[in-house]
Amino acid sequence: MIFMTDAAGALTYVSPEWHGLTGQDRQDAVGQGWFERLHTEDGAVLRAVIKEAAQAQAEFVVRFRLARDGGGSIWAAAGAVPSYGPPNQTFLGFLGSITELAPGGTETEAQGGLGRFVPPPPRPSTAPASTLDLVADHLLIAHGLIEVDGGKSALAPLREALFRVGQEIAQKMAVAPTPSAIEKGETIH
Repeated sequence: MIFMTDAAGALTYVSPEWHGLTGQDRQDAVGQGWFERLHTEDGAVLRAVIKEAAQAQAEFVVRFRLARDGGGSIWAAAGAVPSYGPPNQTFLGFLGSITELAPGGTETEAQGGLGRFVPPPPRPSTAPASTLDLVADHLLIAHGLIEVDGGKSALAPLREALFRVGQEIAQKMAVAPTPSAIEKGETIH
């Protein structure tokens, strides 16, 4: 599931899967509201990592527990890349992805830091629900993998594409939602 923040790290957008996973309305998650759905022991780690990333305007990765609607919690991984725009490549915030981790991991406490995020494969609960979110998810995966086999020269255009998709998601937020191609069962090319 895709999320966006402002330059201070406050949530400005989270995709519709958030509600299904946590039971929290997306509007209530905006700003710092999403911290209400974190395991009580994990909030300090996430706040520290996001603050450090915002100050450094750097990529980050975190693993933490989310409270599920109706009780219990699940482990999730999130990561984001900085987004820059006019004027003069001003730092705007982050575009990132949250993915539920498969059960049975070895995590015992939240952890994170600055660094490249390679999203794990999406699980049904965090799979993108809209075409734009799906595109953003794929671009984030490509961004995380781009230097594995070389291709560093492709990083700048990839970041530009992430910025453009982020702009489209932001514009979509201002318009009433319509069923996506995914919801209609259409094939995406």
